Amino acid sequence: MGVAGSGKTTVARMLAERIGVEYAEADTFHSEANIAKMSTGTPLTDADRAPWLEAIRDWLTAEADAGRPTVVTCSALKRSYRDVLRTARGRVRFLHLHGSPEMLAERITGRSGHFMPTSLLPSQLATLEPLDDDEDGLTVDVAAPPEEIVDDVVARYFTPPSTRTPS
Repeated sequence: MGVAGSGKTTVARMLAERIGVEYAEADTFHSEANIAKMSTGTPLTDADRAPWLEAIRDWLTAEADAGRPTVVTCSALKRSYRDVLRTARGRVRFLHLHGSPEMLAERITGRSGHFMPTSLLPSQLATLEPLDDDEDGLTVDVAAPPEEIVDDVVARYFTPPSTRTPS
């Protein structure tokens, strides 16, 4: 989870490959209307996001029912959005990729082929509600290289406690 430019796709793909699970990009669950809105620099409303979040939740449930663990990218900016995702069957954990607004803007500006313009970053940052202590998740600084982030996540979530090295 995280705002645009935080590295969700890069980290999620690397993590899914490392742990050998299915990966999905949340952007593929958006309606054409949502993509058109964002492409013109118009922020999505909660009503716009509701069917998108439900589609992601339903995909997570179908994968869990089939016994397939997954990694999926999703901005999941508000707790209420994460609450929808948490209703999927199976355990849902969040990895909040956090970075400075300047670094995020630079990353967005430097990428191509994406419908999310830099102009929407301020609205995403204003909407962002960081993980609460009672939410199953981890926040990491994206200033670290993606490989280090994935190493950290694997060590914390996928390494038996007796073999973990202190951080």
